[in-house]
Formats: sequence, C-alpha cells, structure tokens
Amino acid sequence: MKISARNQLKGRIVEITKGATTAHVRIDIGGAIVTSSITNAAVDDLGLTIGKEAYAVVKASDVMIAID
Repeated sequence: MKISARNQLKGRIVEITKGATTAHVRIDIGGAIVTSSITNAAVDDLGLTIGKEAYAVVKASDVMIAID
C-alpha cells in the first residue's frame, strides 16, 4: 500500500456493525480502539471481516497532542 497520509494506525478489526447505508468498523490498534464510519459498500469492496488486519488512516490538516 502506498498512501501519502502520515497517520496510519495498523490494527485488527474487532467489530463491524452495518446500518442501512453506513457501517461502523472498530479496529484494535494495540489496546486502543479506533472507530471508522464507512459505507456498507466499502466494507464489502474491501472484504473487511472481524480478525482481519487493517489500517485506520487519519486524514487531517492538524494532529494535536494532549497530556493529562
């Protein structure tokens, strides 16, 4: 895979919940869960299944850092 986005979080799909047109895909990236909302068609086209490795790709002009 080649992509220009710098924020690529590799993980494993732990849940896929399809709605009428949109699916919520949850990816475990080492103990933290990232949730993406994508179309049901995209889930099918990508062949996404629970347990499959995938990347959460964050496209943003800014990525902020916070601490407690």
